[in-house]
Amino acid sequence: MHPSLRRLDLNLLLTFDALYRHRTVANAAAELAISASAFSHALARLRSALNDELFIRQGNRMHPTQRADLLAPAVAASLKLLSDQLGQWEPFDPATSQRTFVFAATDYTAFELLPGLIGQLQRAAPGLRLRLIASDRKVSIQDLASGRIDFALGYSEDRETLPAGIDSEAWLTDDYLVIASRHHPRIRDTLDLPRYLAERHAVVTPWGEARGVVDGVLAGMGLERDVALQLPAVMTAPFIIAESELLMTIPRRAAEALRAATPIDLYPAPFAIPPYTLKLYSHSKYARSDAHVWMSRQLKEHFAKQHRAPFESPRTP
Repeated sequence: MHPSLRRLDLNLLLTFDALYRHRTVANAAAELAISASAFSHALARLRSALNDELFIRQGNRMHPTQRADLLAPAVAASLKLLSDQLGQWEPFDPATSQRTFVFAATDYTAFELLPGLIGQLQRAAPGLRLRLIASDRKVSIQDLASGRIDFALGYSEDRETLPAGIDSEAWLTDDYLVIASRHHPRIRDTLDLPRYLAERHAVVTPWGEARGVVDGVLAGMGLERDVALQLPAVMTAPFIIAESELLMTIPRRAAEALRAATPIDLYPAPFAIPPYTLKLYSHSKYARSDAHVWMSRQLKEHFAKQHRAPFESPRTP
């Protein structure tokens, strides 16, 4: 045991976690249902116990020190794990629960998850909270195992092998379309493979991959495209495509939804690309809690609706 733990009131970790998330004493104190004065006193005790300022006031905000940034993930994960374990044996009532579920997602997977799900949850569990954190890897294995996150969203690959304890469930399967500016000077009603390869492309690689999925398919055909732009997120891409001569190959649902916001046209991919499958990942050791069982059921209902949602047709000859 680290010596600091022997002299630390563990209730002070709640103070630390609340202030790290809210960055203001007033909001953090309100969450813990204590006065601002009592909160400041607790913060002073925490600073003394850890021999660090932890938070420095700048204007109306409290900014974490380097040590606070290093401590924050472990404190959040520990508190969440303890809270979940204590709550496993208590009935979960969605109508009154104020539990927070944490998801790891890219901007695209969040785009697929949130619009329909939020309304569904507001009706069934008005006090429930969702928190999304940026997904910095395909499957956040350690974060799932530690309880720092409840679910991770990601796409699957052929022959996917998952570590023991990690469960996955297919959410939706989608095909790919090519998007191009509505004013592209060389593309009109059709897009064939020679024209596709002759143009330059933008690609999204959310985890810093050396190449995209489509590039792997082309490599298997002995072909290569000219990638002029790599992006970490898909949501900015259509606006770039609309104002340039670049092409981009993305899942159909994103293309259909984003066409309404940008002057782009959609084309069938001129070669076969394996379907895009979006999956939900979780850890089996949390699967028995009432809260997780309930949320899993809500997600399955949401996924079923997504599967039934109609697609529009892309531009064809």
